[in-house]
Amino acid sequence: MDRTFHPRRSRRLVPLVALAAASALLVAGCSSSSGGKKSEESSSGAAAGKADTPRMTVAMVTHQGSGDTFWDIVRKGAEAAAAKDNIKLVYSNDPSAGNQANLVQNAIDQKVDGIAVTLAKPDAMKEVLGKATAAGIPVVGLNSGVDDWKKLGLMEFFGQEEGVAGEAFGKKLDEVGAKNVVCVIHEQGNIGLTQRCDGVKKTFGGKTQTLYVNGTDMPSVKSTVTAKLKQDSSIDYVVTLGAPFAMTAVQSVADAGSKAKIATFDLNKELTGAIKKGDIQFAVDQQPYLQGYLAVDSLWLYKNNGNYSGGGEQPVLTGPAFVDKSNVESVAAFAAKGTR
Repeated sequence: MDRTFHPRRSRRLVPLVALAAASALLVAGCSSSSGGKKSEESSSGAAAGKADTPRMTVAMVTHQGSGDTFWDIVRKGAEAAAAKDNIKLVYSNDPSAGNQANLVQNAIDQKVDGIAVTLAKPDAMKEVLGKATAAGIPVVGLNSGVDDWKKLGLMEFFGQEEGVAGEAFGKKLDEVGAKNVVCVIHEQGNIGLTQRCDGVKKTFGGKTQTLYVNGTDMPSVKSTVTAKLKQDSSIDYVVTLGAPFAMTAVQSVADAGSKAKIATFDLNKELTGAIKKGDIQFAVDQQPYLQGYLAVDSLWLYKNNGNYSGGGEQPVLTGPAFVDKSNVESVAAFAAKGTR
């Protein structure tokens, strides 16, 4: 079977021969604490799909950390596409770049039909993604890596330009009158998170401080943010880079007796309620459900119709969009279902 695939070497599309049956992917989804958690096949992917095309197996490998509900939304989108497209979806994750690379290698070894991967730490993924290309397995990127997906030989990318999102955020902070903000990074070394804070600094006219926290330990996040607010009472805005951390920051502000307001990147159903109440001022929504859905669906489209979203040259942007009191009702119902 000829699985030759050269996404960056040529703009000519090379058709893939459909597999008669997709091999089961037995990869391990590890967490930094467990060291070896078995990856779960999605129930949606296991159900009969609506497409009448041959069954495919797609591996989605992310840098999800423990307790980050953002990835539940990404996964729901991926599962919805898998159910529609008659795809067996196997999801695995690890916040450690080395372990994430090992999960991609496992997918290659199992001869999957396609891989969707995040590039939070792109340098660590370069070698294994080269192996995927050599094996003729099409790979697409999502969420993290908008500046690196083409250099690493991926076909397509679905997400937002984090620097652009950060710059829009900084302008919004100026509009609401912020003067001294602290940008809370919950995963040190994650290039996308760094780009967000750098973007804020680029356009925000006031003072910007950076605070690193351990995003896998929420009590530690809470105490670290609380201590910072007590140490600097002039901070008037806390900027978090994920919805769960924004909700924790609400508690930190209360514990510190601070008057600081909170704004965040990303959205979930708890956060929409907090925006309605005024506990959170606004959020930037990058539409994680759409990222998961489009990444999986794009691999089906490539295999069955030779399509490249963005022509293989431009990313497909899913954000940024601001959600605040003026428009939160329009997305709250979808967030309640866990899809926004």
